[in-house]
Amino acid sequence: MKNMKSLKYVILCFLAFTIMGCKSQKNTVESSTKTIPTNIKWSDRMALTLIKAHPESYKIDDAKEPKWDYVHGLVLTSFEELYKTRKNEIYKNYIQSYVDIFVQADGTIKTYQIEKYNIDMVVAGRLLFNVYQNSKEEKYLKAMQLLRKQIEEQPRTASGGFWHKKIYPNQMWLDGLYMGEPFYAEYTKTFEDGKNFDDIAKQFELIHSHATDPKTGLLYHAWDESKAIPWANKETGTSPNFWSRSIGWYVMALVDVLDYFPKNHPKQKQLVGYLNKTADALVKFQDQSGLWYQVTDQGNREGNYLEASGSSMFAYAFAKGANRGYLPTKYKAIANKAFSGIIKDLVKIGPDGEVIITQACAVAGLGGKPYRDGSYEYYVNERKKDNDPKATGPFILAALELNK
Repeated sequence: MKNMKSLKYVILCFLAFTIMGCKSQKNTVESSTKTIPTNIKWSDRMALTLIKAHPESYKIDDAKEPKWDYVHGLVLTSFEELYKTRKNEIYKNYIQSYVDIFVQADGTIKTYQIEKYNIDMVVAGRLLFNVYQNSKEEKYLKAMQLLRKQIEEQPRTASGGFWHKKIYPNQMWLDGLYMGEPFYAEYTKTFEDGKNFDDIAKQFELIHSHATDPKTGLLYHAWDESKAIPWANKETGTSPNFWSRSIGWYVMALVDVLDYFPKNHPKQKQLVGYLNKTADALVKFQDQSGLWYQVTDQGNREGNYLEASGSSMFAYAFAKGANRGYLPTKYKAIANKAFSGIIKDLVKIGPDGEVIITQACAVAGLGGKPYRDGSYEYYVNERKKDNDPKATGPFILAALELNK
């Protein structure tokens, strides 16, 4: 193993990666066909499953060609947290192999198109902070500056909220809070002395005030300030239903952004308050299995199902929130119940010990072509995918926070 520094590392590599080749190449982490051990943490088992299935990290979402994308940002952020805990170079190399496909010598990012102003494309920039800190290579700094430029120029609603994409005018989606704000928060703390924390808090304020249902306390998937798109309620501008994964994006965004907000910042308590209110609302809809349904408030209505990505996201946000003191300690137990439900009801083990998470919604959105109306029938009929990255990444993060 390249740059081996300690006997402890050798032991970890031997025990935890008996299934893996520990050699790293420019864009590939080699794997063998041996069985994944069952006596290691769930976080490692899931990560090893992904590396075994996708030695080239850009293929995490079964991509045929390299693409700078949010799912890679999510999953590889979980690998980054795993590396901080385990210090196994294979995780670090897996992240590096992705970054180095895309970040060019001049700081441009292959396949990334700033002119689309798609906030989904910002989140993978979170991977660049540690890569730059460790290497001091200017190309990584320039790539971060490019993504920061997108945030600066991102179209906004009249009240100052980021459009989700240029093609979705005046629309804020819960998804977008995770896609943009953690990167924005880390960037402004690292390079701008925190000068834009108020702007970050504003994004949450707008979503909380306009997308929260006063009856349930849950947040609708999206809000159109103009109320012009057909899916928008003509009085409130909100989309018609509560989608668990979208609320999952929102609570994950809160716990991750709070990593960078100083405790004495005037908006910090406000963000913690949003997290508590949303968590309190979600607990009321937690199934006895510990899981949450695809359409959060509709229980076992025909077609609805217990969904993996939203449940994993809630488990992570609740566990991290409790661990950091943002949420009451009872949420650690709630997160444990959710994680146990995932293992019991949604996880299968493959022939070589692979961890396979079932019942994950592959994708859901609003508007676009073909048009997505946000109806109940729409959400429950979108396709499902085993080991979808929107489930595997939060599963790793939850397992880490829970030390499972």
